[in-house]
Amino acid sequence: MSASATLIVIFSVILYNYIKISIFEDITQELTKQAQIIATSRTSSIERMGINIFDPSLSSINNPNDVKVTIAIRVNQGNTPSFEHSEKDEQKFLTIYYPLEKREHYFISITKDISNTDILLNKILKNILSINLTAIFLILFYALFLSRMLVLPIRSLTNKLANMNENFLQMIETQKLPSEFQPLGSSINKLVERIQIFVNSQKELFIGAAHELKTPLAVMKTKNEVTLLKPRENEKYIDTIKSNNQTINDMNKMISNILEIGRQEGAQFEKPVEIDLIAFLKEQVNNYTILAKMEDKNLIEEIAPLSYKMMLQPTLLIHILQNFVQNAIKFTPKHGNITIQALLSKEGFVVHVIDEGIGIDESKDLFAPFKRYGNQTGAGLGLFLAKNAADAIGAKITLKNREDRQGTVATLLLPLRKRSL
Repeated sequence: MSASATLIVIFSVILYNYIKISIFEDITQELTKQAQIIATSRTSSIERMGINIFDPSLSSINNPNDVKVTIAIRVNQGNTPSFEHSEKDEQKFLTIYYPLEKREHYFISITKDISNTDILLNKILKNILSINLTAIFLILFYALFLSRMLVLPIRSLTNKLANMNENFLQMIETQKLPSEFQPLGSSINKLVERIQIFVNSQKELFIGAAHELKTPLAVMKTKNEVTLLKPRENEKYIDTIKSNNQTINDMNKMISNILEIGRQEGAQFEKPVEIDLIAFLKEQVNNYTILAKMEDKNLIEEIAPLSYKMMLQPTLLIHILQNFVQNAIKFTPKHGNITIQALLSKEGFVVHVIDEGIGIDESKDLFAPFKRYGNQTGAGLGLFLAKNAADAIGAKITLKNREDRQGTVATLLLPLRKRSL
């Protein structure tokens, strides 16, 4: 509204000044023409200063009642025509001083009454002001009407969002929104969907954690009760204690993974930094090579680009790569190979971690918490952590079997839009 009102005022000022200049330009041209005619045709009869020399026979003067012609002496003017405005008895006049060629300092003075012109300009100004006020009022009315129309969908969205909680997350029907608000509704639905996934994951995590901790505690208690039923040899007590200690170690690992989830959620709020992904990968591969050798396994590096810079949180990227490599080392038999590939594709920057393990069951949800497959131990939270980290940096991770069914391919895809050159 302010911008529109400002434009109207500016346009009105320009229009008024244009009209005013055009009217006075016509008057000044008329006076100049009259002065030129008098100066060329009546010079010989102009003998005395201050005498009205207006001749009704001059056809160039159309209104002798409001025009007065005299002789004036102006010493400091030079030899150029000039115009002056004056006012007397609430009447306004415009005077031209036109030089006479044969008489130095002598000028023809033609004074024209422009009171009617001034009245006309005042009427034009008042009309323009009236039109401006009317236009601004209409703009104000339209702005208020439009703002109310625009606020209604926003209020509707606000009410729906205010009524939502973790137990009542409902999608917004974008088709019922005005077309201008449908992208906003779609964005809110995506946010609600992510919140639903997060809430469900957290609930599943808490339920799974309780179950995973309760089961070994029950087993430990049962072992202790059985051992204490009757006196036994010292070796039996030692075996029971060792078994319970191993169970405690497994529980500590699980708790550490749960704590890692909390740290990872904090890492999601880290400010992304620009890193050279190739140099970063090579540094991580050096560390993973040592881990592989400790397990009598080989790590092969196949990184094609020489350099690739992007904005992301390095901590979250390490979570993903570390999980992929640890799983590959865990499931690959001794003297087997783990291959880390990095390449550019049409979709983005791709990292493959390929092992020689037993493969996976692709029909199952491998990223759910506390899901363990195969004969290896663990808390079953690694892939869950990796999936959360990938979602946080806008990446995509997948697991699939190799074409030869001799292992698994874990893939990390970073879209090209994340690239920073």
